[in-house]
Amino acid sequence: MAHTFEDLVELERQAEAARARYVESPDGETRAAWRDAADVFQAAVTEYAAAEGESRINVEMAAKKTVRHPQTEAA
Repeated sequence: MAHTFEDLVELERQAEAARARYVESPDGETRAAWRDAADVFQAAVTEYAAAEGESRINVEMAAKKTVRHPQTEAA
C-alpha cells in the first residue's frame, strides 16, 4: 500500500496517542498498543522513503516534527 506524507503524519499521531495512554496507565495492554502503533508508523516510513527515494530518517523526523512541533499560524 502506497502511503502519502499525510498518512505518515496520521500514523505518528496515532502512535503518540497510544504513548500518552501508556504513560497515563502503564500496563501490558497499553504498552503493546503503543508498540504496535509505533511499528505501523515505522513500516510506513520505510515504505514511503523507499518509494520516494528519500532518506528514511529524514522522512521519519519530518513526520514527527509535523506532529510534535506544529507551526502556529501568524495572526
